[in-house]
Order: sequence, then structure tokens, then C-alpha cells
Amino acid sequence: MNLHRASFGTRVTAVVSAALLIQSSVVSIAEAQTPTQTPATTQAPATGTTPTAPATPVKLPNDQLDSLVAPIALYPDPLLAQVLAASTYPLEIVQLQQWMEKHPDLKGEKLAAAVEKEDWDPSVQGLAGLPDVVKRLGDDIQWTNDLGNAFLAQQKDVMDAVQRMRKKASDAGNLKTTEQQKVTKEVVEKTEVIVIQQANPQVVYVPTYSPVVVYGPPVYPYPPIYYPPASYYAAGMVIGFGVGIAMGAFWGGGGWGYGPRWGYGSVNVNVNNRYVNHNTNINRNTNINRNGNWNHNPSHRGGAPYADRSTASRYGGTTRGDSVASRQSAARTQSATGANRTGSTGANRTGASPSASSAGANRAGSGSSDRVGSRSVPSSSNRSGSAFGGASSSRPTSSAARSSSARGSSSMGSRGGGGRRR
Repeated sequence: MNLHRASFGTRVTAVVSAALLIQSSVVSIAEAQTPTQTPATTQAPATGTTPTAPATPVKLPNDQLDSLVAPIALYPDPLLAQVLAASTYPLEIVQLQQWMEKHPDLKGEKLAAAVEKEDWDPSVQGLAGLPDVVKRLGDDIQWTNDLGNAFLAQQKDVMDAVQRMRKKASDAGNLKTTEQQKVTKEVVEKTEVIVIQQANPQVVYVPTYSPVVVYGPPVYPYPPIYYPPASYYAAGMVIGFGVGIAMGAFWGGGGWGYGPRWGYGSVNVNVNNRYVNHNTNINRNTNINRNGNWNHNPSHRGGAPYADRSTASRYGGTTRGDSVASRQSAARTQSATGANRTGSTGANRTGASPSASSAGANRAGSGSSDRVGSRSVPSSSNRSGSAFGGASSSRPTSSAARSSSARGSSSMGSRGGGGRRR
């Protein structure tokens, strides 16, 4: 039985990895072996040559980073930091979304206790209390994957992009303190930064907005995901908020687990948070360094390819140019690493059982080669290597940018993920 689950987990990992790489309505292993269009984060090879990943990552320019972070730049600081960390584990986000769809009856402490038994990264587990956020990340997994890849390769640049977008919104008069959030300016490392916190530290309101409205027309098209229509917002407001969510069950007395270190270009981790510590010796949690900074844990990557050879080498993974066999081998290695890590600490988790210590890649359920669990792998048939809808690297006109920003679908508003207007 365990061998069967492990074999299925490997197939699931390969399928989801392929879904992040190719543009097709039906994902299969055969298609994953077909050469794909060069993504925005790699260099295009010369005609007649074999595509290879560069030795060093090709960094995204500021205008592309600005557009990439636009949908989350106005999230409160703790949620922003956790989303950035979680985006580096796209497979586990899909697994969490499907798991939540199968357990709609779980709420509060029961939900927190149940998700804690799953062997997902703490940053992913801790999102279970915020279904709108999970839906946005899961439904638009290509954009989420691009965001995570950018954060791995250019962490400080991504943090700087968030600040640039916040400044745009603030200068336009669209980022203010409200009953849901508190907006302040601070000087960190001789640089002024905009800080967003929950008005009530115990309650989270997830902001929803159209980037073209709050920031203005983009230089590079905003990600083609769904943004709520004007009717979603309260009169005179350009940012909408769903129902406030009390996150006490997910904090476990230690406060929010993540927060940005503005001025340093990193994410800080609260080691007392239940989803960071897992009731284990903190020294065993490999995604936190001695300074409390978050580090990517490749054992939770699940074989999903990294954007470039430099990043893949740093974390012992594969990249988009590697074969399916290589990705499957990496998935098995990472799953084994996760199982060993879980085996050494799982006994200390509250409510954990031997079966709960299995690698997260084995929890996707069952299905055909183009499905994970009971639903189709998210398709990116209209996207060209990144979350920007196949737009060229040349700068579009304002009208083209507005058109691009109106496309796609996401978690908020009419797709059932949004909350009430306030």
C-alpha cells in the first residue's frame, strides 16, 4: 500500500510540474517531454541550438516585478510575507486547496488541528484559515509559481517592488488607514517604507482591488487574473474587504508566523507560531536560520521545477529544461527527504499519527494523468511561460495594459471566493 501511494505521489508531482511548464488544455507526460516556449526568466537559445538553462539567473526587470506583485502588494505585512514564502511551494498549495474542498465542514480549531497533520510546509498550512487567499493562489497557480520563482531568485528585489507599488497607491490617494487596516510610514535602514498592519491584530481582512485602479496603468501588463468589477466595492472605495477572519486558532498564542524585514529584503519568522514550530525543537525546522529569517525548504517543493539552473542547483532540484525522468527523480529524492524529516519530528506534533507523517506529495488523492485528486490540473493554455498572458517583453501601450489587466480568473468576487463589501 505504501509503495502504491509513493508511486502515485510521484506521478502526481510530475503532472503538476508539467502543468506549470506547458500551455495545454490536457496535461500528459508525453506533452511534458515536448520542448516548450522559453519562459521570461530564461534566455532564448540561438536558432538550431539545444535549449539550456543559464548558469546564472536572468533577473526580471523592475517593471515586470512591479506587475507580478501588484495583486498582493497591499496585503497586510504578515499575510504578504507568508504568501511570498508559500508561493515557493506550488504543488502543496494545490494540495491544500483540494484538501479544503474535501473538508468544507472543518472550521476554527478543528480545521487548524486537521491541517497540522498534513506534511506541508508551515507557510502553506497556516493559510488554511484564509480560504479566499488559498483560492486565489490555487486557481492562478501559474502566476503563483512565477511569484515564487521570482522570490527565490530576487528576494530583495521583490520586496522593493512591493514598496514601489504601495507608494504608487499611496501617492494616488488609494492606500489609507481604514477600520480594517492601519497604514503607516517608517524609516528602516535610512529608507522610508510603507507598513500595512491589521487594524485589529487578531482579525484579518483580505483586501481586494483592481491594480489598474489603485496603481494606475502599468508599464508591463498586470497578471491576467480576475479582478472584481466596480460593483463589488463600497461607494467611494477602490479597495474592498471581505469578512474579517479571526486567526486565533492558527496563531496558537505565538502571533502571526511571518513578517517582512523591510530594508533588509528578507522575511522574518516567529518561531513561537504553531505552524512554524510544530511543537518541535526549533533547530529541526530547516526553513529558519539563526537570525529568524525564512529560508526555502526544498523538501516541500515536491519536484516542481525551478525557474533556472542557478536556483535549481542551490536547492538540489531540477529546472524547466530537464527531462521528465529527471524531475521524477528529484521528486522522489525530495519526498524521501521530507519523509525522513517528518519521521524525526512527527511524533512531537499534536495529534499526529504515523499516516500523517507521509510525504505531502502522496496526499493528492487519485485520478487520471491530467488530474490531481478529483479536479483537473489548472490549465495555462492562454499563457506563454509566465503569468503575464503571453505579453512580449517590449513595453505595451496603456490601452494594451488595461486590456491585459482585465483578463483571467481568480479567487475573489464572482468566482465564489469573495466576501461581503464593507
